[in-house]
Amino acid sequence: MYRTHRQHSLLSSGGVPSFIGGLVVFVSAAFNAQAETWFDPAFFKDDPSMVADLSRFEKGQKITPGVYRVDIVLNQTIVDTRNVNFVEITPEKGIAACLTTESLDAMGVNTDAFPAFKQLDKQACVPLAEIIPDASVTFNVNKLRLEISVPQIAIKSNARGYVPPERWDEGINALLLGYSFSGANSIHSSADSDSGDSYFLNLNSGVNLGPWRLRNNSTWSRSSGQTAEWKNLSSYLQRAVIPLKGELTVGDDYTAGDFFDSVSFRGVQLASDDNMLPDSLKGFAPVVRGIAKSNAQITIKQNGYTIYQTYVSPGAFEISDLYSTSSSGDLLVEIKEADGSVNSYSVPFSSVPFSSVPLLQRQGRIKYAVTLAKYRTNSNEQQESKFAQATLQWGGPWGTTWYGGGQYAEYYRAAMFGLGFNLGDFGAISFDVTQAKSTLADQSEHKGQSYRFLYAKTLNQLGTNFQLMGYRYSTSGFYTLSDTMYKHMDGYEFNDGDDEDTPMWSRYYNLFYTKRGKLQVNISQQLGEYGSFYLSGSQQTYWHTDQQDRLLQFGYNTQIKDLSLGVSWNYSKSRGQPDADQVFALNFSLPLNLLLPRSNDSYTRKKNYAWMTSNTSIDNEGHITQNLGLTETLLDDGNLSYSVQQGYNSEGKTANGSASMDYKGAFADARVGYNYSDNGSQQQLNYALSGSLVAHSQGITLGQSLGETNVLIAAPGAENTRVANSTGLKTDWRGYTVVPYATSYRENRIALDAASLKRNVDLENAVVNVVPTKGALVLAEFNAHAGARVLMKTSKQGIPLRFGAIATLDGIQTNSGIIDDDGSLYMSGLPAQGAITVRWGEAPDQICHISYQLTEQQINSAITRMDAICR
Repeated sequence: MYRTHRQHSLLSSGGVPSFIGGLVVFVSAAFNAQAETWFDPAFFKDDPSMVADLSRFEKGQKITPGVYRVDIVLNQTIVDTRNVNFVEITPEKGIAACLTTESLDAMGVNTDAFPAFKQLDKQACVPLAEIIPDASVTFNVNKLRLEISVPQIAIKSNARGYVPPERWDEGINALLLGYSFSGANSIHSSADSDSGDSYFLNLNSGVNLGPWRLRNNSTWSRSSGQTAEWKNLSSYLQRAVIPLKGELTVGDDYTAGDFFDSVSFRGVQLASDDNMLPDSLKGFAPVVRGIAKSNAQITIKQNGYTIYQTYVSPGAFEISDLYSTSSSGDLLVEIKEADGSVNSYSVPFSSVPFSSVPLLQRQGRIKYAVTLAKYRTNSNEQQESKFAQATLQWGGPWGTTWYGGGQYAEYYRAAMFGLGFNLGDFGAISFDVTQAKSTLADQSEHKGQSYRFLYAKTLNQLGTNFQLMGYRYSTSGFYTLSDTMYKHMDGYEFNDGDDEDTPMWSRYYNLFYTKRGKLQVNISQQLGEYGSFYLSGSQQTYWHTDQQDRLLQFGYNTQIKDLSLGVSWNYSKSRGQPDADQVFALNFSLPLNLLLPRSNDSYTRKKNYAWMTSNTSIDNEGHITQNLGLTETLLDDGNLSYSVQQGYNSEGKTANGSASMDYKGAFADARVGYNYSDNGSQQQLNYALSGSLVAHSQGITLGQSLGETNVLIAAPGAENTRVANSTGLKTDWRGYTVVPYATSYRENRIALDAASLKRNVDLENAVVNVVPTKGALVLAEFNAHAGARVLMKTSKQGIPLRFGAIATLDGIQTNSGIIDDDGSLYMSGLPAQGAITVRWGEAPDQICHISYQLTEQQINSAITRMDAICR
């Protein structure tokens, strides 16, 4: 049973005697009948002296002064949920919400436009209707909503989704540790293959101290026949600079790829943070697609660093959950099949088009970045030299954006300038030119230019998103900053820890073959009920050679009732690769309940919980792979799932298969899987465990994998309570848990599932809204009252207490109730022993106290009935 506590709450649980229904009806009727409402005590009792002072209700007041947790609604939009103090303005005006100038300003009211606000103390209660014409404040007691209405001219002009900085929360001080461990034990029965084990651990640790964020990302790996190795991938100190709408970083990070190629650095950077902008002014994230022939390991690298690794089933895959990052640089996608073969291709990626509008900024918007650092690389073929970089964008009038920047290093100079236009119905376009002077490893000097053209257009009426990027055309003498960092003119790049016996062409570099032109096309089309398709392609040409890098991808997806069907084709060819790789795939998935006879049992009623999947692919050599599988999600929370796959490969006529199980728990995520290939001659057991540990002033909390920004729920007394709108997440034995992946600078609604509360626990507030800054651990406090639910038959000197008297638990003013017409009082969340104060007026003799003591059996009962004497 669940009841939300509010001070002097007029709510009571079902089945508990209450006078409120009749009282509210009578109040409404009386109010509508005459302007001046008066209660005849004889209406409630034959003896009027047995009725408490109801004068507050005569004035139309349904509440008494105090603090109430309410939803604040400004012009029909919820802007906040918080405690508001309700005070008695005057005996004639009655009780109203105390709204201060500071609180109104934070809500979005333009207080600067009305001089009267400046004459008031910032903490004084504001007579809003007297200052702003046509303004009104209404409290809906039934919905606990404070509804504020002001003319539009009195509202600050902000973009949609704007959250004022006054509401941004830097969070609490804490130590953070996120971990992700994976391992595999392989057995090969063939003579030409070795069995072995491999292990990988990724640690993301950090310290939050006020607005400062200290972060470190390290990895540990070990494989059979090799020594274990620790790697420090990055360490940095970071904080938001709110007045500049930017972010200061000291340590390891990446420059943005808006103008120049993104590079890794160790130093200092001050740059604009688009996360501080409303959603309507920001954002885009890359999507990586491909086709796996078998149960494969997918590794995505950028700038020499592994940024993503996962395992996929045979068939077409799509990775859309790459972390949002300011870095750019083409993504190297490596598909390691079950037989050990590796197929790799490059996916062009730049953070350039923002919301499909090339490099455009709104009028008056300035975006900047300044970097003073040392070049940082994971390649043993490059040196680490100091450099400086600065970029600037300005949104000008008439839909224009002016931008430029420069790079400076010992062996490199570059300057660029560009201009973007908003063409309205014709889309958006930008053009820029970069002039560079370079000194290479052989001490040769070069000068060159690079020209870039960007165009984007969305045909909303047709559901088409069209983006054409003649990404660059460069002269033969044009080099980038990264090119000048090479120690040699050509060679293979081996990163630390590489164990490859044969160099891959994707790792080969030759500064003689500089990049010439790069063209990229991306088209996606919605076809309504017929599904959707996408087409993307890119081509990179080089000077002094006919070799090219090419990538072409096509896909079509549709839904036929409950049947999901997909077709995809992938073509890739890299420079130096003798033949192109082509893969065509067909996949479908079907809910298992459609194949079973109709039944009333619980299994078949779980619609779409079990799926049959099928994947078929064929490569350019005619090799066919087929896989048939079953996937099901279990448990009420959907946090346990399993998958079984069986496949066949025409090359060698071999069978393969896999089985895996995933569990998303409150304190960690676990996975275990088994797969075999080549008719069982190659077998592998793989497993993974990921989660987090957070140390804070209130203790240590274990949880699921952390995001960049997180929320700590503190609900002492509400242990093992599920978090709403999450999978497998619930509070621990102390009532704490961490909600990962909060959205920075946005309002996050954090709620506990009241249905999962223990029957002797009540929540004063079931929902908390927080607005964290980037990297913060924000505290969301829930006031849980663990205690008994008691229905008391009250009396004083043998006479029932007065009807309408208000009872309050000593020490917890928000836990209160009202005496019924027969002297009954219902209260919940009561401790084993305590005192209750009852008032039925303001006079000194209109008060008494109830002392009570409950047994353990009474505390654990659904409801306890008892007599209580008030003294």
